[in-house]
Amino acid sequence: MSQPSPAPTVQWADAKHRYEILVDGKRAGLTAYRDRGEQRVFYHTEIDDAFAGQGLASRLVQEALTDVRESGKRIVPVCPYVAKFLKRHEEFADITDPVTPDVLQWLDTQLG
Repeated sequence: MSQPSPAPTVQWADAKHRYEILVDGKRAGLTAYRDRGEQRVFYHTEIDDAFAGQGLASRLVQEALTDVRESGKRIVPVCPYVAKFLKRHEEFADITDPVTPDVLQWLDTQLG
């Protein structure tokens, strides 16, 4: 009988400005951010094609946003996936700020 594979794990990679989801120790995806004062601005989420359709993006974003809440920061969902997730998960509405032209201009300068 084969061993069940371990559950995916989410880790915070602060030096890389992202959260990563690992499956069997391999990075299966990430959600990237930049911090702007008390705001964590999420701008990109991706899951490797080999891991698509397993619900990993949802789990990754859920755990990342839970970490943001625990850190006392606020969420700014520039990333379309994070924005869509937040529409379905109103439990984060109290710590979500709108995407404004100021935020977008700031993010452009951060990302070069």
